[in-house]
Amino acid sequence: MTRNRSVAASFLSLSAAAVLVLVGTGGAAAAPAASDDKSTPAVFSAKVDSTGAADYWTADRMRAALPGDLLADKSLERGNRSSTVAAEKAKATKVKGTAGKPTIAQPASGMDHIGKVFFTLDGADYVCSGNAVESKNRSTVATAGHCLFGGAELPTRFIFVPGYNNGESPYGAWTGDSYYLPAGWKESGNMAFDTGFAVVKPLDGAPLLADAVNESGVEFNAPRGLTYQAFGYPADRPFDGGSLKSCTGTATNDTNNAQFETQGIPCDMTGGSSGGPWFNTATGLQNSINSYGYNPHPVMYGPYWGSEIEAAYDEAETAR
Repeated sequence: MTRNRSVAASFLSLSAAAVLVLVGTGGAAAAPAASDDKSTPAVFSAKVDSTGAADYWTADRMRAALPGDLLADKSLERGNRSSTVAAEKAKATKVKGTAGKPTIAQPASGMDHIGKVFFTLDGADYVCSGNAVESKNRSTVATAGHCLFGGAELPTRFIFVPGYNNGESPYGAWTGDSYYLPAGWKESGNMAFDTGFAVVKPLDGAPLLADAVNESGVEFNAPRGLTYQAFGYPADRPFDGGSLKSCTGTATNDTNNAQFETQGIPCDMTGGSSGGPWFNTATGLQNSINSYGYNPHPVMYGPYWGSEIEAAYDEAETAR
């Protein structure tokens, strides 16, 4: 099903020179398979404590924040481990680039709706990537589930910084108001559902997020095997998290852990890119996010946006 067809993304070409070297991604452990019951998908929602968030997140704190993919490990501990031999024993979603060599991920620009997500959890500051998506409340951000719930408690001091560029916040810092997650992610860390939506509060001078930046259309239950362009802010070497990067490729199923029902594209974006959007290049609509990978293969996997994730979006976009 396609929802909200307005398109804000413009697509960049991936140069042939960018594909000279394959660099590693981290391993992911398995979680329970997606539910076959699509009739009434359950959604977890919660209000966000964003007290003092706007003042807390200085440019220096943003630069020092830890990649949020570290939280995926904690989430996966809640789910079942895979017995599949091909699932390497390494950090979930931890992507390692190769310094001094060409990367698959290439510079990107002109995407005011894509930005960084910052939050505090267990006394530590984290960063992920996110995207402003079209919604009825005009204030909804899509990101990874493990960037909104890492396995124990909800993040505080949540902000979304669209258009982040080397410490600059050209469209402001939008504080979180509420989170919406598929129950399959919140309850068991199931990689099939690693997506979440955050609704942000109004900002002085721009009543709603969509008054400040463009929004991306979204789609659900789309065909598999599409060609995607993925975006994010990788922060581990050889990247520094300062600017937006992108990868382009045709999606293939994760055969290591088929129960995830995820798809992957060639990409070596590192930690910090978690939650960055995947756009169907044929329609310009978002229907996945950067989620995890396996060492040493330079492939980024994202969840299939089916009925469960659509239900979380439906609740988020109508929240006030």
